[in-house]
Amino acid sequence: MILGMSYEAFILRIPVILLALTIHEVAHGWAALKLGDPTARDEGRLTLNPFSHLDPLGGIMLMTGVFGWAKPVPVNGYNLTNIKRDLLLVSLAGPVSNIIQAVCFGFIIRLLIIFNPQALTGHLLLFLQLGFFINAGIAFFNLLPIPPLDGSKILMGVLPSKHIQGYMNATRHALLVLIGLLVFGYMTGNHILSMILNPFYKPFLNLIQFITFGKAVWAT
Repeated sequence: MILGMSYEAFILRIPVILLALTIHEVAHGWAALKLGDPTARDEGRLTLNPFSHLDPLGGIMLMTGVFGWAKPVPVNGYNLTNIKRDLLLVSLAGPVSNIIQAVCFGFIIRLLIIFNPQALTGHLLLFLQLGFFINAGIAFFNLLPIPPLDGSKILMGVLPSKHIQGYMNATRHALLVLIGLLVFGYMTGNHILSMILNPFYKPFLNLIQFITFGKAVWAT
């Protein structure tokens, strides 16, 4: 039980996280397969079994917040026709799948408010809200341009080739710093990383809310 989190919220996070991470990784593998790389399929990662995709640390982070990650599906760039372009598309597929999931959870809330507000009980509303926020958080986190997150591969897909090595050298320790700040925040309550990311996360979240509801429903 996480301090400050109700038992209901803690339990309801579990299916949301399993669904979000599973679809995220399957989206990567499916995109790679469509672009000519069957590695994820051949290694059994094109599966809806969530335990094939769980990363222990990334899952723990998600259980205590909205940022986290799964175990990456394997991709062999040599099977792709255009490595830079296709890796960009494969990397983009995961975060896009989470944005779509967030919008779907939000649309269900919107439709229930319009057509059957009595059905929107406390637990159902909490589940749908968690689905919205956790998927938005996973998408945002994975779009950060920090290797090996999806955002780094997306950025390398648009960077001129001559700048890629310099970018990799400059960011080679960034993930360790990021994880360190996450762990430090959870242990001390001093969420430095949130203060750094919130100026970018808030407009991202508001954009998804606008797509879903036509306005920002929840304050960020």
